[in-house]
Amino acid sequence: MKFKKIILAGGNGYLGRVLANYYRDKAKEIIILSRHEKQAEQNIRTVVWDGKTRGKWTAELVDADILINLCGKNVNCRYTEKNKAEIVASRVQPTELLGMVIHDLFEPPKLWINVTSATIYRHAEDRPQDEETGEIGSGFSVDVCNAWEYAFNKYDTPKTRKITLRMGIVLGGSDSVFPRLLNLVKMGMGGKQGNGRQYVSWVHEQDVAACTDWFADHPELQGIFNCTAHNAVKNAALMQFIRKTSRMPFGLPAPKWLLEAGAIVIGTETELILKSRWVVPKRLLDSGFEFKFKTAEAAVKAILAEHVLPG
Repeated sequence: MKFKKIILAGGNGYLGRVLANYYRDKAKEIIILSRHEKQAEQNIRTVVWDGKTRGKWTAELVDADILINLCGKNVNCRYTEKNKAEIVASRVQPTELLGMVIHDLFEPPKLWINVTSATIYRHAEDRPQDEETGEIGSGFSVDVCNAWEYAFNKYDTPKTRKITLRMGIVLGGSDSVFPRLLNLVKMGMGGKQGNGRQYVSWVHEQDVAACTDWFADHPELQGIFNCTAHNAVKNAALMQFIRKTSRMPFGLPAPKWLLEAGAIVIGTETELILKSRWVVPKRLLDSGFEFKFKTAEAAVKAILAEHVLPG
């Protein structure tokens, strides 16, 4: 086995499952820190924590190869004051707690990857945003990202290398954004959303997992990294790829006014769809990391082949 112990904090969601499956054959033990108990499955076991206080779970962090923090309430909701407070607290509290515990451990994890969001950059249709020249945006989502990253860097961890992973929209067949877009396409509503010119900075789930492994192999890497494929795609083109690959000949567009009305009905925010995220992974590429899925069209074809159109 390449690794002795991988810790996934808040790892019971979609991305946690992706990472657990990826490391299943690479690690002797995978430990998921979760608020809910779950029966052990082969070398994957769940340890209960509340994300707010120290407890027996802290012993699990000792001498771990990698800790990946995935904690955070789903942002696919209306931004009421109650939801906004929960979105912030569910990210900041566990991150600060992990930092405090790691700071105090004699044998802390070797590497701590904190998964944050590429939405920290401004709405960009004019030029791509990288780690060095990207411009931080404004608004609630950006405020969340800033507080999140501040919490990550609050405690000094000299024995633990830290990486802030600014994640794009993860594409995979089992959950998250892609199945929802595919459902729209199947219902004939898979046209462009808004004006369709907004960029989607996406990344295939397999490349997300592979890059965390890459960081473990390259101890010289630390700091902020964008986790997006280097070929962002415009919304209209992405929807066209999905229609074409799933053999749907047409797709009704959703103008901004309709999205705003629909967002109220289903309890979400249009920002998730209409903000132009044009983000590039300059530091990952400079380090020599190679993405398996370089274009959105290739990612869409692979996902549909595996999950929808076998053979």
